[in-house]
Amino acid sequence: MSLLKKDSYISKAKILINTILKNMDNPLKPESLNFFQADAYRFYFLMSFMNEHIEENEMSQEYAISLVPKKYASRIKRLQVLKQAVALGYISEKSSSIDKRRRIYEPTEILIKDFLEYSESILRDNSSSS
Repeated sequence: MSLLKKDSYISKAKILINTILKNMDNPLKPESLNFFQADAYRFYFLMSFMNEHIEENEMSQEYAISLVPKKYASRIKRLQVLKQAVALGYISEKSSSIDKRRRIYEPTEILIKDFLEYSESILRDNSSSS
């Protein structure tokens, strides 16, 4: 039997599609998430960056830009997105306490708050749809 003919697969696919579309086009979505959802690379970067932060991994510049495979963006684009996020106040940049030349990156409180609220809304919407 074809997967498309199984009702359970279709209903789960519909929930996924509707959840993603609703959250991508939400007019109440914070600016920080609009920035990171502007293209596939930024969104992949956000998910990877926040995962590393949750795992409590220290992120240098090279580590941060290596989170997304090179096939998604050039080194210049990866650096530009990181620097833009810093300039917009979504990611903080500070000197390492061990090596002052090394830069360490973390999400700011604004990004953490927006991301956690976004995650909660997706999970809430998804659980109410099932």
